[in-house]
Amino acid sequence: MHGDDACAEGALAANCSFFAGYPITPSTEIAERLARRLPETGGVFIQMEDELASMAAVIGASAAGARSMTATSGPGFSLMMENLGLAIMMEMPCVLINIQRGSPSTGLPTMAGQGDVMQAKWGSHGDYSLIALSPWSPQEMFDLTLRAFNLADRYRVPVIILADEVIGHMVEAVTIPPAEELPFWDRRKPDPADPDEFLPFLADSSDLVPPMAHAGEGYTLHYTGLTHDHRGYPAMTAAIHHQLVTRLVNKIDQNSADIIETASYRLEDAEIVLVAFGCTGRTAVRAVRMAREDGIRVGLLRLVTLWPFPEEQIKQLARHVEFIVAELNLGQISREVERISRRPVTQVLHAGGALIPPEPIIKAIKEVAFGGRARIF
Repeated sequence: MHGDDACAEGALAANCSFFAGYPITPSTEIAERLARRLPETGGVFIQMEDELASMAAVIGASAAGARSMTATSGPGFSLMMENLGLAIMMEMPCVLINIQRGSPSTGLPTMAGQGDVMQAKWGSHGDYSLIALSPWSPQEMFDLTLRAFNLADRYRVPVIILADEVIGHMVEAVTIPPAEELPFWDRRKPDPADPDEFLPFLADSSDLVPPMAHAGEGYTLHYTGLTHDHRGYPAMTAAIHHQLVTRLVNKIDQNSADIIETASYRLEDAEIVLVAFGCTGRTAVRAVRMAREDGIRVGLLRLVTLWPFPEEQIKQLARHVEFIVAELNLGQISREVERISRRPVTQVLHAGGALIPPEPIIKAIKEVAFGGRARIF
């Protein structure tokens, strides 16, 4: 199955019932498939006039109880940032698929990139935390899209699938389990006994996530992008703002151990750890195998969850390994690894447009193994 098609099928398996989007290479196939498939499952597909409206429609559908999503690439992702911030402030679960291409601006519409990593984390203004996942195969396009909906509902937060053109347009075998075997995490619902007393933004549980009522269920609901109190009404004080924004950040950060997922390859005795994600992770596996044939003890840490970042795992590894980071940008993840490990990191970088082949990664591995350090483009 085509990676973009696998993403669409993962959304349907997650009971997604609403898609709003605007065509953009290399994500258009997601919209095309859902335009056919959503009506077959009783869902709604809307092609909006632009990406700003797409994100707004997704938020509205979520408020009414739908599992909702959109899909785009870099330029459209930029246009969605304002309403992404609104979704974060309203604590509105939704899924945003970004099939990255060469950037910035129009860039290389039909070629791969991984340059939107920091935009996914900091693209909207202010302090917040969200979740971003990075698939490396069509199978993970299915699996992680399903997981994205579950995480979005569990933590009342937008979840981003930060894929890339290579994975979106790759064709591989995809296993779709029976529906009864798929995990499903629903939104926590309020106590129906006292709808008049319901405070929609009171998080009185240990995970800091408030229960969610939907429009039309008999509860009084008020949504705003302004700083708000537990009722959802504007409360324009510094104290309430600090309390609210701190909770929005902490509900992800303090639950990060349950959110973060990584995959490892040959880490058990590694003295050098290669860090990669998405399509670059596939090249990295080949580089590790080739370096191992030369007797170099190197392993791969593949980032499946990009945000929140796996800081504790990096800290633990930093005690006894050297890091190499390979990515299709000019050093976005490598700076995070360097910040957390507090040691220099060797970089294998390319601005985008083509996969990084194994050879420059192997060159970096050998330079680190034999005492050198490099920034290789």
